[in-house]
Amino acid sequence: MFMGYPPPGQDPYGQQPNQDPYGQQPQYGQQPQYGQQPQYQDPYAQPQQPAYQDPYAQPQQPAYQDPYAQQPPVSGTPYPTSGGAYPTSGGAYPNAGYGAPAQPQNTLGLVGMILGIASIPLAFCCSLGLPLGIAGAIVSFLGQNKVKQGLANNEGQAKAGLICSIVGAGLTILVLILTFSLNWGLSTYP
Repeated sequence: MFMGYPPPGQDPYGQQPNQDPYGQQPQYGQQPQYGQQPQYQDPYAQPQQPAYQDPYAQPQQPAYQDPYAQQPPVSGTPYPTSGGAYPTSGGAYPNAGYGAPAQPQNTLGLVGMILGIASIPLAFCCSLGLPLGIAGAIVSFLGQNKVKQGLANNEGQAKAGLICSIVGAGLTILVLILTFSLNWGLSTYP
């Protein structure tokens, strides 16, 4: 026998003689495409159930990775160690404390502006302009203090709320004075 040759009756590439390399014969009238295995589906078979997936298992990583995503640093530090344009000590980002940076608290300025705007038309109909104007002025003033402390960034809303609240309260007082003076004047003359 020769050392480098397979025994007789066996293909040099490991296939058995007279055997389809795909494992199945195509059905009558069907020709498989090049590189595809022929498919046979039994019309009376039960539908295939998907494989069981453990709901508590770790999620699988997607095969696709974003080419624009930030890559982890090669060395232990994110900055070059040689003297370059990047700082080598201290942080590039401010210390955030216990979590994400605090959101601006713009509620007081917004509520003060709403109360101030509402106090103007209500000054003429049911005298609600005075309490709304006073409440709007107080809330707007507190909103301006938050802006000065750096906890809010809506200085314009707080200022508009303060102005509208003062105008609404002043109009209510003016309407009340005119109403009482007209009523008193009409009641004194027969």
